[in-house]
Amino acid sequence: QVQLVESGGGSVQAGGSLRLSCVASGVIKSIPSMAWFRQAPGKERKGVALSNGDRATSIADSVKDRFTISKDRAKHTLYLQMNSLKPDDTAMYYCAAGPRFSWSSEAYTYWGQGKQVTVYS
Repeated sequence: QVQLVESGGGSVQAGGSLRLSCVASGVIKSIPSMAWFRQAPGKERKGVALSNGDRATSIADSVKDRFTISKDRAKHTLYLQMNSLKPDDTAMYYCAAGPRFSWSSEAYTYWGQGKQVTVYS
């Protein structure tokens, strides 16, 4: 079993920055890939950023050049640094972990509880 606990998020004015953190515990070796997804009200959950065990990362085009994903392996923590935030970034953000490096939410076995990010103009 793996547990994912997220922190960070909140409300910020457009153009501001926020950081999300996700601490993983449990059988971490079973989850070489971790990712951030987001879901706005009435919309499907979509991948924002991916990170795998080989240090490869990928960022969605919609947030490229504004969001950065990183991982502190010693602390088993995944981060999402969000800069130049826009109202369209408003959503519930979820940390996910699983065996595959994928943009599909179905590839991830474990999910955090979600953190709300609200960007106001």
